[in-house]
Amino acid sequence: MKRSLGAAAAVSFVAVCLSGCASIVSGTSQEIKVVTNPPGANCQFVREGAVIASVNNTPGGVTIKKTKHDITLKCNKEGYQEATYLNHSGADGATFGNIILGGGIGWAIDSASGSDNKYTGEVNVTLVPASAGAAAAAPPPPTVKPATFAPNS
Repeated sequence: MKRSLGAAAAVSFVAVCLSGCASIVSGTSQEIKVVTNPPGANCQFVREGAVIASVNNTPGGVTIKKTKHDITLKCNKEGYQEATYLNHSGADGATFGNIILGGGIGWAIDSASGSDNKYTGEVNVTLVPASAGAAAAAPPPPTVKPATFAPNS
């Protein structure tokens, strides 16, 4: 009886220590780097309609708080069309180990803190020249061939 009680106490201790594992391993914030082609763009990180960070004069990076909500990256540069990238909030790898080892308590802690989420860490965005977009949007002018008449015989 003492052995099973001791084993249960040890398992409980380990489970409590491992709860919040992703919080410990991955943390609640993450750096996201943005590289644009061409460089020198200004990019805003938008989550739920609010700007949460910005990079002026790419390439550069920001540290953001992780949540379950996706981030839309909007990049602008004079002479180019706005480019956007949707950075999905996915599950962090430590979350799965946490569910197995720490159970529901660990997952709940990580979910509440956002540490069970992650974003793509480096984003590459290509900006299209504004003139190329206008040319692609406008249909080509019609071609008119001069009329030719043959004399009546």
